[in-house]
Order: sequence, then structure tokens, then C-alpha cells
Amino acid sequence: MDINEIRKRAQQAREKAADAMKKTFEKSEELVNNLEVSSSEKEASISAAEAEEQIHASTERQVEILGQILGADGVAQMAVNEELLQKMVNEKVAEATASTTENLMGQLFGEDMGVLAAALEMLEMEDADEEEEPVWNLELEQNLYITLDETMARLEAIPEPEPIPYQKNDAKWERFGILLSGIVSTLNDHNLYSMDVEEHIPVMEQKVVSLVRRSWGINGRSDLLDMIRYLAQEGYILRYQLYSEASSPEELMDETMDEDDCESTKRAWRFAQRYKSQYAPGFMAGWDIGRAAMLTRWGCYLGWLTESEAVGILWDLSQKVVEELHSWREFAQSYLFGGLMWKLLCGDSSAGSYLGYIADAATDLLTGKAEQDSGQWRDCPWPAQRKIGFTL
Repeated sequence: MDINEIRKRAQQAREKAADAMKKTFEKSEELVNNLEVSSSEKEASISAAEAEEQIHASTERQVEILGQILGADGVAQMAVNEELLQKMVNEKVAEATASTTENLMGQLFGEDMGVLAAALEMLEMEDADEEEEPVWNLELEQNLYITLDETMARLEAIPEPEPIPYQKNDAKWERFGILLSGIVSTLNDHNLYSMDVEEHIPVMEQKVVSLVRRSWGINGRSDLLDMIRYLAQEGYILRYQLYSEASSPEELMDETMDEDDCESTKRAWRFAQRYKSQYAPGFMAGWDIGRAAMLTRWGCYLGWLTESEAVGILWDLSQKVVEELHSWREFAQSYLFGGLMWKLLCGDSSAGSYLGYIADAATDLLTGKAEQDSGQWRDCPWPAQRKIGFTL
């Protein structure tokens, strides 16, 4: 992709969005001004009666001219249309008067307001991306390893209820499946008490569509199911295993890779070599399953999955994750672990901040805050693994 062309299109989008916002506020200001009658207007030299008389005289003259051009029938039809139009305008003015600024903008733009909001959000993210980031080097890489280890240790020290047995048809499985999306949901301020991530309004639906398409390249049901299947069956568990088993990064390269791809592979290989004796590939389950659970809820919210399909997928994901991990703390640590490998592959030097966001979200889910509705993981203990065989 041509980065200059992308920036050019982004600038054009920014200008269009700014122009749309300007026109919106101008319309709203004009509407308010028309609705209010100030004392100064009452004291104006031309009285309301005189102004009405002038308008009436002007209207009669216009009707006379139109009558000569269109004839009596044409003028009559225009009068009917004008009356209907005036009625519609009066109704809209009455609705707008009782609305907040946000509702007023919604009336002016309709469902396009969702598109505009998503466009503005994208432009804000682009502006943030343009901020200068630290240059990637081996020292930064080593510092990220230290940050990861320290953050995982802090999470390990947070108290958590002991795992409890779940029966096969236990209703708690559905709640547990939703909470597997807890980190991403918390980062996006999503609801964690039902399958729907947000209220069904155009602005939020467009925001979720934009997020899924921009971040994942998913454009519908088929793409969604393919990605969930990949995360559940392969994902970073397989990738981490391949990088751990390779004796050199060159084993993972081919002739199609450019210089950036090769550097990306080297970073991820060094990561896997550093931690392979400490963490098995299955430790990546939290990173894979947590994102798959979020995609499942997004898909249900957008209507790409039925709710019964989403419940079934989350049940399957839940069974897989409890085979590999043993607590919410370990799940959060897995998410940190996979998140850093992802950032290393991307060459994103802001990875340290990303780890901080994940850790903060996990801490809120594990402990909660008195002034906020959090601590959902604490209130839903991890499922205890079933014992195999007989107990005497």
C-alpha cells in the first residue's frame, strides 16, 4: 500500500468529517435561533405585524406570477404541497426542541451519524498513531521482557477464589464463556452481563463493524467462523510451538519475506527461545481463546451468529481453555504473554503500554473497584478440572 495515498485519503476524510460537523452545528444553531425570540427582537423598528404584511404582499406577488406561468391547477397543487411541507417542518422543529445536542445531530444525519462517528474515531486513532514512538532495538526488547515478567508476577499475587466444579449443563458455563472476553470487553467498555456487547443503536453497531473489519479483516459470517476456528485449533499455540522448536530463525523464513518480515521473525524467535523452558505452547490458550470469545460476541451482536450458535461456540471454547489453564490469573498472564509475542511480530515499540492496559483490565476483573461495576472474574470462579478415574 502507498502510505502517501493512505495519508491523503485520511486527510480528505478528516476534512469531510470536519465540514459535516461544522454544518451540523450551524444547522442546530440556526434552528435554536429561529425558535427563540429575544427581547431585542421585540423592540426592533419593524414590528411583527409589519413584517408579516410585507411577507404576505411578497407571497401574493409570487403566486400571481406563478399563476400566469402554471395556471390555476398548478398553483393549487403547490399550495397543498407547501402546507404538507410546513407541517413536516413544524413537527421536526418540535422534536428537535425537546432533544439534546446529540439527539439533534442524530435527527439531522440519521443512521449516517454512526458512519460519521466511526470515521471520526478512526481519524483520532490515526492521529494517535502518528505520535513518535521509540526506535526498536535489542535494549527495548530486553526491557519488554522485564516488563512482562514483573507484570505477570503482580497478577500472580492478586487473590482469587478457588476453582469450583461445573456440571456439564450448568448455567454457569454461559456466564464463564462471556467472561472469557473480559479483557477485550473491558478495554472497549463493553457490557459483560449478556451476550450483546452494546445497546443496538446505529452508532454502536457501526463502531463494532468498523472495529471487526479494521482490526481483523472480517467482513461477515464466513470470515468470522474461519477466524474463530483458526484461533481455537491453531492460533498462537501452534505458532509459539513452531518458533520454540526452530533451531534458528532462518528455519522459519522463506524467499517471499522482505527485510521487515525477517526482522519480525527474528524477534518472535528470540521471544520463544527465551521462554520455551518456562511456558509450554498450551500456555497461549488464554490469548487465543480470549480473542475468539470476543469475536463470537461481536458476531452475535452484528447478527452474523444466532445467540444459540454463540452460546455453543463459547461452550466449546470454555472446554478448551480449562484443559490448558487453571485460574483467571493464569488466563490473564497468558493474554499478556501472547500479546507481547504479537507486538514483537508487528514490531510495535509501544508494546509496553499495551501490556499495561491488559494488566489494568485484568486487575479490575479480578479485584473490582468500589466506585465501578467490575470484579466480574472474582464473582465467577474458574471451573475446576474434572478428575479422571475413580476415587476410593
